[in-house]
Amino acid sequence: MTRLIVWRHGNTDWNAAGRVQGQTDVPLNDLGREQAAAAASVLAALRPDAIVASDLSRAADTAAALAALTGLPVRTDARLRERHFGRWQGLLLTEVAERHPEEYARWRAGDPDPGADVESLDDLGKRLGTALQDAADAAPGGTVVVATHGGGARQGCGYLLGWDRTVLRTIGSLSNCHWTELRHGGPQGWHLRAHNVGPLPSAPAAEPV
Repeated sequence: MTRLIVWRHGNTDWNAAGRVQGQTDVPLNDLGREQAAAAASVLAALRPDAIVASDLSRAADTAAALAALTGLPVRTDARLRERHFGRWQGLLLTEVAERHPEEYARWRAGDPDPGADVESLDDLGKRLGTALQDAADAAPGGTVVVATHGGGARQGCGYLLGWDRTVLRTIGSLSNCHWTELRHGGPQGWHLRAHNVGPLPSAPAAEPV
């Protein structure tokens, strides 16, 4: 049975401020590095066979904390990047609401393609889901840890599970440095084993952006 751990990166200053990151390369802050080290000590006990990460530094550096404990290399994959938030990237969410009120309202209501050059949820799910499947295929029957981003993790897991976006909206966001565990064994395909797991109780997670 293949085990896939889909791990959100640690905290950044933009997370803390409520600023839209998307595919902007924002580094981990001190808290994020502490979170990565704490989570890595738990994940190392799962004896992973492979580590894959988004090439954005906040995810790649999160994965590096696990690599330091396991001795495994980190393979990066640009398909694991966060959702592209178009004209919103770099803005505070309050600024998005002020400058793009119609698109923001559609996004908050769950519109999968709200405009403002924001990547559609269907495209995001296919991009992340395909990358997750490829990561798992590299170690069949093993444990693969993938360090990625909150919004991308949710849509990518949904793609593998065959869940539509109305179901996914009922699943809470991943807190920083928490993960979702999927397993695959035989004809039943992928199934959800755990969600929002971490080394410490999770704080309420903001909408991943």
